[in-house]
Amino acid sequence: MQLRKENILIVDDDVNIIELLQRHLQSWNYHTFKAVSVKEAVTILRDTNIDLLITDLKMPEIDGFELIKFVSEHYPKLPKLVVTGYPSVQDSLTAIKSGVVDYLTKPFTKDELKKAISKSLINRENNTIKTNKPTDNEGKAYGELIGNSEKINKVIQIIERVKDNKATVFIKGESGTGKELVARAIHYQGKFAKAPFIAVNCGAIPENLLESELFGYVKGAFTGADSNRNGFFQAANGGTIFLDEIGNASLAVQSRLLRVLQEKEVVKVGATKAEKVDIRIIAATNSDLREMIKNNTFRDDLFYRLTVVEIDVAPLRERKDDIDLLVNKFLFKYGEEYRDRFLKITPEALAVLKRYNWPGNIRELENCVQHAVIMCDKIVDVKHLPEHMKYNINFSTEELQPLKIIEKKYIEKVLRATGNNKTKAAEILQIDRKTIRQKLSE
Repeated sequence: MQLRKENILIVDDDVNIIELLQRHLQSWNYHTFKAVSVKEAVTILRDTNIDLLITDLKMPEIDGFELIKFVSEHYPKLPKLVVTGYPSVQDSLTAIKSGVVDYLTKPFTKDELKKAISKSLINRENNTIKTNKPTDNEGKAYGELIGNSEKINKVIQIIERVKDNKATVFIKGESGTGKELVARAIHYQGKFAKAPFIAVNCGAIPENLLESELFGYVKGAFTGADSNRNGFFQAANGGTIFLDEIGNASLAVQSRLLRVLQEKEVVKVGATKAEKVDIRIIAATNSDLREMIKNNTFRDDLFYRLTVVEIDVAPLRERKDDIDLLVNKFLFKYGEEYRDRFLKITPEALAVLKRYNWPGNIRELENCVQHAVIMCDKIVDVKHLPEHMKYNINFSTEELQPLKIIEKKYIEKVLRATGNNKTKAAEILQIDRKTIRQKLSE
């Protein structure tokens, strides 16, 4: 049984080097693919099963380092060999840190090339996955809040100040940053922890129902009100009510909220008598309430009542030091749920997570880890992460081109390099003169 030839991709803007490498590789029975730019290389990688990448570093427009970083995340098992005519200690260290198996300096001998290729292909076969050690979470959790960054520690310090009193607290932050977890920490870490905690998403309740849901209603207040009913404020009496997305409340609801804050009493929809309540109000939003005040869609007097104490929850991109702890938390959570065991993550995958800017914040990170746990067996690796998180090369001048156009440009480049000598160009391209003429006429 004949073994499959390994496919080796050569990337170099020097046609003569490509010819030399191709001649050596084919004498050792390897199958070769050629690219004179990173753009062409990426096109070939997406269309072909490549076993080894041999690339130059110094190339026009986009250099070899960009290609190495792209391959390391999109094709993590593909070994990489650097061949360069501009050696430097810094470049070699950078290349090796990026996962390059070997680093050859031009000119090199045929024997040196053969050894480097053998080493690279053996490395592919013996490729083992390293995992990061689980981070010790002890002392890093405050209620359900996880982290040890300066940003999260500042939040915890404010919580410590307000947890044992009923001052109104306003939490601001982007969607997915964990505003409700902060509200729960305020309630459950303090002396009122045994009292009710009621969370209300004002954005999830239709505007025409929000008023009756919050304050309750009496029989006959509106069509369908066939009995008296308490609202969320009555349910939270003695404890805490958390009003998330408070910016969605109508001006009518805002007026009623102001009365609760000023008078400590609630009037049910359709009622004339007020009911006293002993309650702490925590509000949150990702909207700009100051801008809403300018547009007359939010009451300024209510805003000042709500913001006795403000807590600003930083987005995840500003507290990336906490990603290790959060990832381990979610690995444990979903590892137990789906795999009945704690899973690990490779340093390379964790590095991708820490580089990404997380527009969806902690909610997006949790969803990402949940997906990775489902897709992996024992270890979360780069291949289990979404494609958009991996390193991508910005081809800003033009889009990736079809192979037919790349082939045309390559033939033209070889012809230029050989002084339009079709015989010499045919030797380099390993086609006959007739084929060159035919392709140029097309």
